[in-house]
Amino acid sequence: MCLSIPGKLIEITAELDETFRIGKVSFDGIIKEVSLTLVPEANVGDYVLVHVGAAISVVDEEEAAKTFELLKQMGELHDLETPDLD
Repeated sequence: MCLSIPGKLIEITAELDETFRIGKVSFDGIIKEVSLTLVPEANVGDYVLVHVGAAISVVDEEEAAKTFELLKQMGELHDLETPDLD
């Protein structure tokens, strides 16, 4: 199953121009770098839906929280886990 996971854009880390940007997104404290190319309107503090390393849309905070909680209850957040290297 393909899922989009909501997270909060906390920092723009690279910006070639207004379109080609990379940012850090927090998924309940787990930070990942994602492409922001498909959401040029996204700003720090916005919530975005992320699919395969790319933010695909901006969503409101309430909808993001509901969706994230449902995904957590369903056990569908395994892609966010950092593997143990021990």
